[in-house]
Order: sequence, then structure tokens, then C-alpha cells
Amino acid sequence: MQPFFTTLNIVLPVFAVMALGTTLRRTGLIDQNFIRQTNRLLYYAFLPLLLFYKISTADFASSFNLRLTLGMIATLSAGAVICYSSGYLLGYLPEDRGTFSQGGFRGNLAYVGLPIVLSAYGDAGFTRAGLLMGCLVPIINLWSIVVHLIPQRHRHPTFHWQLVRDQLLYNPLILGAMAGILWNLTGLPMPGMAGNTLHMVTVATLPLALVTIGGAFSLQQLQGDLKKAGLASLFKLAIFPLLNLLIISQLGIRGMDLGIAVLLAGTPTATASYILAHELNGNPRLASSIIILSTLFSAVSFTGLLTLLGLMGVLPS
Repeated sequence: MQPFFTTLNIVLPVFAVMALGTTLRRTGLIDQNFIRQTNRLLYYAFLPLLLFYKISTADFASSFNLRLTLGMIATLSAGAVICYSSGYLLGYLPEDRGTFSQGGFRGNLAYVGLPIVLSAYGDAGFTRAGLLMGCLVPIINLWSIVVHLIPQRHRHPTFHWQLVRDQLLYNPLILGAMAGILWNLTGLPMPGMAGNTLHMVTVATLPLALVTIGGAFSLQQLQGDLKKAGLASLFKLAIFPLLNLLIISQLGIRGMDLGIAVLLAGTPTATASYILAHELNGNPRLASSIIILSTLFSAVSFTGLLTLLGLMGVLPS
């Protein structure tokens, strides 16, 4: 029973803050305009500053695992190919295929993954996850574009280089992570005043992210083909993290790094998938349903994944 209670201590605080966000919206203390503006604040300022601070002050020798990073990239690529192939074999329409595929592998690493890892492994795990996320976000964005463009290549003969550039070069999370890496490599100390300011941002960022996730959650956004949304959610919450566990463990990775890999892989579908589906003529209604279903059932899937990790002895007791 001990692994199960350890799991509850990790999962419940995260989803309790999400529930707080839902409650605040229902009582009128926050509204959709607040959620929209806060999301922009988090995406363009708070989360990039958080990544910069954690990575710039990290000990690379103990926090960065190249084999883990390459393994996660390989698993992510395999997941994208499997999801796309499944959509093709099931005969999904071109606009559905890319959205379905993206929903099956594009996780909400920043808003949900980082809080779960922090709750499970503390600051040491959070720093490792931040470094790993900085490497994964460009790959996730690239695959998300590819699975949308391939099935509609005849409709869009011109490749969307501008979109690729915006997703890979101007993404605030990537810029924050890269700036942190460059600062770390210079060996410069973090000035006290700057460090204190960034620490305050760090403390506020993740709870605020969870509140906005909860505030934006609404079952009324379930629309379109729920069978497709349910299948994509099943892949994202169960099949993909278990595939990740299999591949990463075969690379000889154990302990905290293995746990971080599985938890990041098991995050619900990212809200950014809706925006990309809209921009690339996918199916935004399907994207919305995948986001809602995967977020709704992620409390159950995280409980299962964390219990499994506890039984494997890769969670702190």
C-alpha cells in the first residue's frame, strides 16, 4: 500500500490546484479573459524565465543525461510515427489524421509535466526535467507540423517554412532553455538580486499554470468524434508512457531519470495542439476533445504510472 499512498501525495496536490482553478472560474473570481491573458503571461514570460533560472543555475554534470535525452527523442519519434500510421490504417480523413496523431504524442510538459515531476522528485528532478524539456520541445513542435502537413500535402504544395521557423526558433520555451544553457556554460554566477527575483517567479509560475489549466477546463468543449478523441487519449496517457518505459529502461536508465521520462511521456495533450490544428487546417474540434479527455483522465493515469514506478522502486519513499 505504501507506493499507492506515496502516489496520492504526489498526484492529489497537483490536481487539487487544477480543481481550484475550475472552482474560481465557476464562482466568477476569474473569467475567460483572465485565463487567456494569464496563459500569454505564462507562455511568453514566466515559464521561459523559470526555465532560464533553473537551467542557468543547474549542475550540468549531474543534471543532464545525454542517453536519456536521445532515448526520449527516439521514443517521441516512434510515438509520432505509430500515431500517424494508426490514423492512416483506420482511414481517418486528412484533416483528422494530423490532429489525431498530434493528440497522441504531444504532451503538456510545461503546465502539467513540470508540476508532477516537482511533486515527485523535488528541485533536483525539476531541474533535470527542465533540461530535458528544453531539448524535447523543438522535436515535439517539428513532428506536430509534419503529421499535419503530410496528409494534406496535395492541398498545401508549399511547405510552411515560416511556421517551422516560428515554432522552432521563436518559441519562448526554447529561447528560455537555450539562454539558460548559454549562461550556464559561461560559468558566470547569478547576481543576488536577479537570483532572488527569478526565484520569486519560479515560486509563482507552476501554481498559476495549474490554475489556468483548471480554469480553462470545460466538458462543454467535448465535441466532434469522441471515439477518435478517446483513442488518442488512450495512446497519450497509457500506451505512449509504457512504450517510453520500455525503450528508456532498455537503454540502462534507472532511478529518477527513468521516472521523469515516464511522467513527462504520460502528460495529457498540450493545449497548443488546438492552435496548431487550427493553423494547419486540421480538426480543432477533435483537438479540443482530445485535450479535455486526456486532461480529465490524466489523474487516473498518473496514479497508475506513479504506482508502477513506486513498485519498481524509482520513487522516493
